[in-house]
Amino acid sequence: MKGVFDPSGTRRGLFDALTQAARAYGPNKKILEDQERHPISYTDLIRASFALGRKLAAMTQPGERVGVLLPSSAGAVVTFFALHAYGRVPSMLNFTAGLRNLRAAASLAGLRRVLTSRRFIEQGKLHDVVDALEGGCQITYLEEVRQSIGLADRLYALAAAALPARFRAVTGPDDPAVVLFTSGSFGSPRGVVLTQANMLANVGQIAAHIALDPQWVMFNPLPVFHCFGLTGGVLLPLLTGMKAFEYPSPLHVKLIPSLVRESKASILLATDTFVGQYARAAEPDDFKTLEFVVCGAERVREETHDLIAERFGPLPVLEGYGATEASPVIAVNKPEDNRRGTVGGLLPGIETRIEPVEGIARGGRLLVRGPNVMAGYLGPGGVLEPPPDGWHDTGDVVEMTADNWITILGRVKRFAKIGGEMVSLSAAEALASSLWPGARHAVIAAPDPRKGERLVLVTDQFDADAGRLLAHAQAVGVSELAAPRKIIRVAEVPVLGSGKTDYVAVQRMAELEARAA
Repeated sequence: MKGVFDPSGTRRGLFDALTQAARAYGPNKKILEDQERHPISYTDLIRASFALGRKLAAMTQPGERVGVLLPSSAGAVVTFFALHAYGRVPSMLNFTAGLRNLRAAASLAGLRRVLTSRRFIEQGKLHDVVDALEGGCQITYLEEVRQSIGLADRLYALAAAALPARFRAVTGPDDPAVVLFTSGSFGSPRGVVLTQANMLANVGQIAAHIALDPQWVMFNPLPVFHCFGLTGGVLLPLLTGMKAFEYPSPLHVKLIPSLVRESKASILLATDTFVGQYARAAEPDDFKTLEFVVCGAERVREETHDLIAERFGPLPVLEGYGATEASPVIAVNKPEDNRRGTVGGLLPGIETRIEPVEGIARGGRLLVRGPNVMAGYLGPGGVLEPPPDGWHDTGDVVEMTADNWITILGRVKRFAKIGGEMVSLSAAEALASSLWPGARHAVIAAPDPRKGERLVLVTDQFDADAGRLLAHAQAVGVSELAAPRKIIRVAEVPVLGSGKTDYVAVQRMAELEARAA
């Protein structure tokens, strides 16, 4: 199924899009499954959303942002649509972000209630996360909510599923669909507000760009608190008739390959780091049903392409590119046109502007505008700050061919992607400064064959030590990814005439150190 992208098709709510998909592909079609191996149909999903949503609605207000702290699972999908059925806004919390960032995210979104699972908290040993959030939010365990669903609730959900347009809350395409949080490894995270039209547009753009078969199965081990996992792993399959198989963690390297085989997956979503690990752990027939693999969040290495080809034959690994602010996909390769070293072709309906960057000869800074670009960031007091004139500055330096294929040359924004996670270089500097306040610190990103990138700290602190920095990050509740593992001690950190750090010179110092090693 591939066609021309029609933006008018996005002018509806997400819950209406789900019910329309049910009519189009059959209400009894099994559409969602997770590691519990109990597949559910469109009707089951809609009915469960109304039943759970009715209970959640009694605890919240229309339009309220409600925190969701859950792994990728059928339960997370039901919770997401349960909130939509009653006009609430899911705010997806990253439980790996560090306690400080979680508290900041909850405060920024004005969350009064966070939905989670007692089983998830117990198995993940996330009691400190609950403790960190409980000061400002009511923690609600979904097991207890489900136990309270009685006969009246079930009868109501039965009627609502039969006539969803009569029972669901009325929301518009420009109303918020979700709040996601990006960056902020040490300082405050940024809250990205995506509208219902934004997310539906990105689903439509992907479906117009790559032919998808409703008989396929999408295997998603990526977290739903990341836009790639939410849009690509949940909304795209459900709204285009593909079955979505949700798995709670991409880290289960030995289990996932066999589940890909058992679920008869057609598409695997992952990052380069995880694809390489899965490929090494997989048996020869584990990937036999896959049509292709889609990788985002970090560069796909040549070694990964070669490894997949060597072990599994002509299985395309499609590198894509996106940003949370763009719902998230901006470009992606195609199975029939997979150009290594690029992030693929620009999706239909997206405008681009490439601005020159001083000191960089090739390419330019990419700005994008289109129906998938966010409503804006959450500012102080929850005030929405829309992108200027609709343009989102990606902060990436790119080259683009005449047929709109994109190659990433580097990033202007001071962020690194480590194992698919965005890490602020400025936040890493602030972490070092909080431990060694009397010294000057500069953090740059260097290539890493395993995680894509790594942080390198260049500092004039003579006794700086990576172990102490990591311990400090753990002590103050900062994500460990913000603690550079490589430290270069210098007599003086180079600065520009303005007094700002000369990052070009710092980069050269790090490269010289790497060559000498």
